[in-house]
Amino acid sequence: MAARHDGILRAILGPTNTGKTHLAIERMCAHSSGVIGFPLRLLAREVYDRVVAIKGESQVALLTGEERIVPRHARYVLCTAESMPVRTGREDRQAESVFPDQFAFAAIDEAQLGSDPERGHVFTDRMLRARGREETLILGSDTLRPLIRELLPKADIVSRPRFSTLRHAGAVKLSRLPPRSAIVAFSAEQVYALAEMLRRFKGGAAVVMGALSPSTRNAQVAMFQRGEVDYLVATDAIGMGLNMDVTHVAFAGLEKFDGRRDRRLTVSEMAQIAGRAGRHQKDGSFGTLGLGGDSGPEFSEDEVEAIEEHRFRALEHLYWRSSELDFTDVTALIRSLEAKSDDPLLRPAPVAIDLVVLKQLAEDPAIAHVRGPAARRLWAACGLPDFRKVGPMHHARMVRRLFSYIQDGGHVAHEWFAAEVARLDNVAGDIEALADRLAGIRSWAYIAQRADWLADPAKWAERTRGVEARLSDALHMALTQRFVDRRTAVLVRDIGARGADALPVTVAADGEVSVGPEPIGHLAGFDFKVDPAARHADKRLLLAAAERRLGDELDRRARELVAAPDSAFSLAVEESGGLAVSWEGHILARLAAGRTLTEPAVRTARPLDRLSASRRAELRARIERWIDGELERHLRPLRQLAAAAADPKVAPGVRALSAMLADSGGLLPRRSIAAQVAALDKADRHALHRLRVRLGALDLFVPLLLKPGAQRWRAALLAIRSGQPMPRLPDAGAATLDGSADPRGATLAFRRFGPAWLRVDLADRLASHAHAARQAGSATIVDSTLVTSLGLDAATVERLMAEVGFIQKGEAWAWRGARRPPRRAEQPPRPGNAFSALAELKK
Repeated sequence: MAARHDGILRAILGPTNTGKTHLAIERMCAHSSGVIGFPLRLLAREVYDRVVAIKGESQVALLTGEERIVPRHARYVLCTAESMPVRTGREDRQAESVFPDQFAFAAIDEAQLGSDPERGHVFTDRMLRARGREETLILGSDTLRPLIRELLPKADIVSRPRFSTLRHAGAVKLSRLPPRSAIVAFSAEQVYALAEMLRRFKGGAAVVMGALSPSTRNAQVAMFQRGEVDYLVATDAIGMGLNMDVTHVAFAGLEKFDGRRDRRLTVSEMAQIAGRAGRHQKDGSFGTLGLGGDSGPEFSEDEVEAIEEHRFRALEHLYWRSSELDFTDVTALIRSLEAKSDDPLLRPAPVAIDLVVLKQLAEDPAIAHVRGPAARRLWAACGLPDFRKVGPMHHARMVRRLFSYIQDGGHVAHEWFAAEVARLDNVAGDIEALADRLAGIRSWAYIAQRADWLADPAKWAERTRGVEARLSDALHMALTQRFVDRRTAVLVRDIGARGADALPVTVAADGEVSVGPEPIGHLAGFDFKVDPAARHADKRLLLAAAERRLGDELDRRARELVAAPDSAFSLAVEESGGLAVSWEGHILARLAAGRTLTEPAVRTARPLDRLSASRRAELRARIERWIDGELERHLRPLRQLAAAAADPKVAPGVRALSAMLADSGGLLPRRSIAAQVAALDKADRHALHRLRVRLGALDLFVPLLLKPGAQRWRAALLAIRSGQPMPRLPDAGAATLDGSADPRGATLAFRRFGPAWLRVDLADRLASHAHAARQAGSATIVDSTLVTSLGLDAATVERLMAEVGFIQKGEAWAWRGARRPPRRAEQPPRPGNAFSALAELKK
């Protein structure tokens, strides 16, 4: 690769609808080869289809994190900015090329995204370093101009005027929305609710969201473009260059949740979205959407003037992260990622999740010593996006397991990959379940695009694409179906017609909701129930007004709950036996089986759907933090066992027993694993002792897990995993149980001796005393003091002593040797039915 390139470097700057992307496509097709990086997967796919129509499928490649179409002789590449083919190395400020020489043309679209705190460093890197051999275009907003002049002084700056006029049309009601309009909302719930309202008002609407698969999104856009529907409802994804014949853009809101807080859109963001109105020479308009008597959000005069005149404040800096990475070891890698630029215009990128995950993994001594090629593979694994939005801590666990397979150049385990994809290939369930699966399959689709991570990547790429498409379609259908059934979508029309917005809505201290003087229902927690006694003639109108006005009250309750102490939450058992997280008796979320016993999945209750997407996300995160804190407080030893089972540095025998104990909830009958225990050496036993495992004569257990709180959580997690109701638990502090005890609950901490149950630690004390007395030659084999204090009858003591290896002869006890475990108990209990397995083994 040549040290420098003298090809043309131009910055094409201007507002939306100036033909920048069209120009880049024309210029690329005029060259022998080329590459364009886009901000969105959907946009890359759209342009890919256009270039395929010009050059043919065999000549064009598509590269995104989750999709890879690369014909053998492809010469033109359309990709997301993150997926642009780059090389690492030292580049100067004049941006030495990082592309192979066969790319005659290169372009980066929406380069002003270099100011984005999350992804900005990627766009800055491509703007500074991506070069075509013959021509390079940097496409973006005019706000980039001063930075281009400073950072790329050799670049020719070309300004392009907008083809059409963009004017402010004010607020408009949904019922008066003009044809060929697009409504932009900032949550999936609002998108689908608006689409349903448009179906009732206007006969239908197309939907465009980033969560949809490309095939679903293309079908929706084609329906709009053909005129089958005159309206489009979309997220702000349409602001990034998705071109459609839209004449008016209506904002359903002017605030969005940016991952940290709710904030008002910047003027540049407003203009980017509003600029979708008008195509080529056709003028466009923008405004806000009013529902019923509500005028909706409003633009300020300064915002309107700036958008219409395309005048925005110039960018003062871009976010940057070094591309010169040091893979000597993990410490050196982190240091190189945190290196600062000497240029004041290039600010350090806020810590992205890939670096956060790397730092968390580096705390593991086994990873901290990774070097060279393995360090490169570690950084590649950290690049797996957190599609599931589970946060760095949980995401790091998946990255850690992924790296365990590929760290030495190996492949991801076929069984693991296949099982996870098969689990996600399920279109049944509610909206949240489908959304979780869709986020999950995107992770596996990303992994499938790494040819060096899988033994058969082509097969799995095709499989994951199919699963993603099915889940996207199912999610679309499920959301639509729910909003068709929702009362609000129907009643908003009546509110607009009757003017119910003038009626005051109040919520009493006891939760009674009234509209004007009329009580219409009750708000319990986040669940609103209509009063069946309300007058039938007014019920629909009053209920609609209440539902629309309850937003502030629900938001207030959610904010208080997010800030509430842990004592506000509790683990509740529903009438069905299912497990839920409750607040003052109100169900907030239900627990379902997760990836491991101590990682239950959280499904927020339907009443929380009334909250905004951002507020619901905050409340869900608070619930997950509470669950994580409870598990850490009560089941920390169980988590430590699970960690030991996954640690390759731990001795095999200890890992095996740790895995079985972690899977069974921390208690196993010794007879079921006699061979494994017998194989332990002294070091293994010390290791288990450090894990707080008691190698009892009758059972292997962790004493801390016998406490009431730990028993309750163990019972809950085992019930969730097995799909069984929550068992009835013994009273706190109970030492013995009679025959009326629930076997599933008793098995968690007790051992059965005939009709009676004795807590396993106390049974172990009696067994230990008997063995110690025998070895010391004492005649007092049975600890009579403990037997008396526990109130054990002679039959129970006899059964216990027989289990230990003693037989009573008259008044004395004789040693006859430990009984050999029966053949049926030699295998460890099956993971899926821990309750029944433990109970069976203790009979």
